[in-house]
Amino acid sequence: MADLPPYPGTPRWVKAFGIIALVVVLLFLILLFAHGSGGRHTPSDRGPGGHTLPSGGTEYGVQQP
Repeated sequence: MADLPPYPGTPRWVKAFGIIALVVVLLFLILLFAHGSGGRHTPSDRGPGGHTLPSGGTEYGVQQP
């Protein structure tokens, strides 16, 4: 078998891509925990002023069919 040149190591573009991916994941986690869980547990049926609308109620004074 012929003598092979030594393995040059991980290419620079692979290292750069890994670092960028790690930074994106860390930013996502920071934003996720910085906002807390308050936004996920609030009802989506809030009307003007943050008041919860009744299930068949009106919104902005317009009766829903």
